[in-house]
Amino acid sequence: MSNPLLTPIEYLKGVGPKRAEVLTAELGIFRFRDLLYHFPFRYVDRTKYYTIAEIQTFSTEIQVKGKMTSLREIGEGKKKRLIATFQDKTGSVELIWFRTTKWQMDKFRALLQKPIIIYGKPTIFNQKINFTHPEIEEPDSEKATKGLLPVYSNTELAQKKGINNRVFQTMQLEVWKLVGNYIKENLSEQICRVYQLTSRKKAFQHIHFPNSVRELEEAQKRLKFEEFFYLHLSLQTQKAIGKRNFRSHAFKELGTYFNDFYFNHLSFNLTNAQKRVLKEIRANLAKEQQMNRLLQGDVGSGKTIVAFLTMLMAADNGFQSLLMAPTEILAQQHYYGLKEEADKIGFKIALLTGSAKTTDRRIIHEQLENGSLDILVGTHALIEDKVRFKNLGLAIVDEQHRFGVAQRAKLWRKATRPPHILIMTATPIPRTLAMTLYGDLDISIIDELPAGRKPIKTVHRRDKDRLAVFNFIKNEVNKGRQAYIVYPLIDESEKMDYKDLMDGYESITRYFPLPDYAVSVVHGQMKPADKDFEMQRFVKGETQIMVATTVIEVGVNVPNASIMVIESAEKFGLSQLHQLRGRVGRGAEQSYCVLMTGNKLNETAQRRIQTMCETNDGFRIAEVDLELRGPGNVMGTQQSGILDFKIADLQTDKPIFTAAKNAAETLVTKDPQLSQPENASIKEFFIAYHQKKLGWAHIS
Repeated sequence: MSNPLLTPIEYLKGVGPKRAEVLTAELGIFRFRDLLYHFPFRYVDRTKYYTIAEIQTFSTEIQVKGKMTSLREIGEGKKKRLIATFQDKTGSVELIWFRTTKWQMDKFRALLQKPIIIYGKPTIFNQKINFTHPEIEEPDSEKATKGLLPVYSNTELAQKKGINNRVFQTMQLEVWKLVGNYIKENLSEQICRVYQLTSRKKAFQHIHFPNSVRELEEAQKRLKFEEFFYLHLSLQTQKAIGKRNFRSHAFKELGTYFNDFYFNHLSFNLTNAQKRVLKEIRANLAKEQQMNRLLQGDVGSGKTIVAFLTMLMAADNGFQSLLMAPTEILAQQHYYGLKEEADKIGFKIALLTGSAKTTDRRIIHEQLENGSLDILVGTHALIEDKVRFKNLGLAIVDEQHRFGVAQRAKLWRKATRPPHILIMTATPIPRTLAMTLYGDLDISIIDELPAGRKPIKTVHRRDKDRLAVFNFIKNEVNKGRQAYIVYPLIDESEKMDYKDLMDGYESITRYFPLPDYAVSVVHGQMKPADKDFEMQRFVKGETQIMVATTVIEVGVNVPNASIMVIESAEKFGLSQLHQLRGRVGRGAEQSYCVLMTGNKLNETAQRRIQTMCETNDGFRIAEVDLELRGPGNVMGTQQSGILDFKIADLQTDKPIFTAAKNAAETLVTKDPQLSQPENASIKEFFIAYHQKKLGWAHIS
């Protein structure tokens, strides 16, 4: 017998080909199962009634019992409307309908002076409370809505085509009659018992037709758990397969290079967080299982020195290392920083980027292949087929989310055994999101800044304060400091954005004239050589002010720069604001970040600005960013499908997230092949889950 869940939606009673076309195009509902997975996004309590005296301008719909006492039409043509007076013992309101038909007029006249229930959202017009297009029911009717009313997400076009919330409720009722008995359980009895989960069938029934708040909460918990559980099961399975199948080289020695540098040449004390991360890395490297570790650390937390010490562990065991960065500027920054440390112990390091000369490339290639080069730093140039190592043992990738999977795979093939992998990111990721996006990796976090770092003081200023901000910059520059002034450039092709930058540059050069001051300008339309020239002038202190777009978000390290002014700060996301602020605060002097905005800010922009002024903690900022934008927008993962949750929410469902993660980890530990009889239903669903590339289409 065929599975009714797979039946095209047009064959559902009351739908037909035309409505099916709208449901498919507007809401992605192709089959019965898609409709069942179209969960309500909120519920209205239809057990509660208000009196007219209690009515204010509620932000949600309410219901009132009373009578229609009069009915009249006013206006002509398109402005014609139907107005009814509705009253109860406490007062009266107006009910308004536009574009009414003769059938509606006859229906409403038949209800005059009879007890009715109106349901809708009250508003105020001409100092009178009214309801526009309210739903009307007779209290004793079998069709009267009772209990918790589900409200479904919809589009304007679908509503215009007659698919309103009432139609959705009817469709869900019809589909449930046909498919309710075909919903299979996909969790074991033990998991349901341990985590107190209702059955899958009841969960789907009560998510659409709850009789009580308790039934609804149990249904939501079960379906959220399920979404999190199968995501974690997929990630944990990948992790287990990787540890089983991918063997690397065991770095058993902690020898001369590491000990000499650590005890004799390290010019500062590591933070406790850095020491903890090094122990975690050391434990990985001592085994033959390939290390796959994500290293998270806020701007300036000291990830690079951890990376260098890890490279020394590789060298002590006779292996080479590479460090790949997404941009030439960032690769250069890493190279010069690492070279300063490497020179202390006679460690051989080289830089390879797209702009390297042919003769330099040839020398680097030879040194790599004969083993005389210990560390290679570079950009995408490192994954070219010509780049071959004698014995690559460690690959470190910075800001890895900028690299594609295929590009990273080329790196892994540059050794006889896959090298150990350390991925670094300065983009703070909320813990739940990190465990979801990188659940197949081990995660280390440097959550402590080096001693002596002064917190950056962040302030909010309006356009009217610009002269005072310029005076502040002038005072700091006169003390020998440097400043960034950053303009938003959302799209390099947008001339208006470019004009804003150049207008700003002209006004700044007027206020900071030659020869007393020198100003650099850097933007994405410049040639790479010109851009690099201007940046190097600033790095060397030949210019005091850099006017730039977000090209300086990553990769410029100027300890003497103590001021970051971000123009039109309301146009930036929280993560970008935090990254830009991280360009200052790298020296011993007090640093400042000035967020410049217009006078009018929406609620989201106000929250972002307020958060930046209140905290320097990147992880706290990331949590707020997740709350404001959602996981797909925060990480740019909307296309991947990984976070395409139908009901679960990473921000609000953390306890369920943790429970599902624990359940998946326990299951993979006890039954990695899902071969035990009690896990047969999990295995069946899991296979379907993967066939849909982490989609949530299958519920059977």
